[in-house]
Amino acid sequence: MAAPRKFDQETRDRAVRMYSDRLERYGESKREARRQVGAVLDVNEASIRNWVEAGERAAGTRPGVSRPADSEEVRALKRRVAELERANEILKTASAFFGSGGARPPTQVMVAYISAYPDRFGVEPICAVLSEHGMKIAPSTYYDHLARPVSQAVLDEACAVNAVVDVHRANWSVYGVRKMWHALRHAGHQVGRDQVGRLMGIAGIHGAVRGRHHTTTTRRDQTAVRHPDLVKRGWTVPVRPDQLWVADFSYVWTLAGFCYVSLVTDVYSRRILGWRVAANRHTALVTAALQQALYIRRRDDIRFTTTGLVHHSDAGSQYTSLAFTQELIDAGIAGSIGTVGDALDNALMESTIGLLKTEAINARDRTWTSRAEVEWEVARWIHWYNTTRLHSSIGYTPPIEYEQRYRDRTTAGPARESA
Repeated sequence: MAAPRKFDQETRDRAVRMYSDRLERYGESKREARRQVGAVLDVNEASIRNWVEAGERAAGTRPGVSRPADSEEVRALKRRVAELERANEILKTASAFFGSGGARPPTQVMVAYISAYPDRFGVEPICAVLSEHGMKIAPSTYYDHLARPVSQAVLDEACAVNAVVDVHRANWSVYGVRKMWHALRHAGHQVGRDQVGRLMGIAGIHGAVRGRHHTTTTRRDQTAVRHPDLVKRGWTVPVRPDQLWVADFSYVWTLAGFCYVSLVTDVYSRRILGWRVAANRHTALVTAALQQALYIRRRDDIRFTTTGLVHHSDAGSQYTSLAFTQELIDAGIAGSIGTVGDALDNALMESTIGLLKTEAINARDRTWTSRAEVEWEVARWIHWYNTTRLHSSIGYTPPIEYEQRYRDRTTAGPARESA
């Protein structure tokens, strides 16, 4: 049997689509766009370049490069762009020191930040940008504080607040006190849980709160033959990866109309294996996510087999369709379907969809303009969810790390016995 292709066609098309979107939307260089997309999809930059060039050859197009006239107006625009880029860099670096909410940061913290970047940005430009964004500080105030001695206690607290804000923002600003405490310990900071709560209060940051609104996207086909319920809410049963997968999809409203996000998750590790964002909820929405999950497993381990694997979903018409049923049969996966309208029958997937909505889609009351914009955010969130996010149900461990621990245990066992 030939080795499987490293990336399925859906992943290739998604990478090219997201690359083109970043060029158009953010005006990034081709290399930077490839780097950004490659980071969230775990794809090498060279692969993305090859896929893009292959698509251009197939379409018979090669984009040209135009250079604007070097007029005075152009030079003025370049200077303005440079100023805006510098202001943006100042705000990005300041995010490690200042949270997104709460009162003005302590002056000592602001002085410590300015002292870290005087050569890169200059004291006056930093003060001007911070003051423009509600954190007023004059250059004279900065120099006055430099002349004063700072107590070690004040300095230690300022550094602790900075560390808390840094970890909070690195985790999509969604962690509350409990997960922040675990995240800080993972990052090597020896702090108590009550201390974390106090520092978060100083920084004015807090965890995300899930909404209570629920919209049913499942539409049951009364005439379709259904798989039996092989799970019966047995979410604690799996003792290894690829024993039980669960799937579902939900909607996202954009200015261009609704789009839909489907997910496939491994119950043992909570890892999202397959996903798809589409402009409609046809059967292809869910089959593409299943196909990607299979490609991911075969790419990671050529010994992967679907023997004993169960795929559980709700009774939506997409999952009871003949096309999707045939996909399961061809892959050798046992289908399982719960009850219509009963969230508990697919509780883990409902929880994962809820996290996606709370932590990425509905965060900061953002309005989405297009499906492409949603796809990029979903890609970023899933990468963080699988590689970094702490899950209390698996011992505050990221899913990929949890799977690796399982593989380490199962491969090390026979070696110790033979020794």
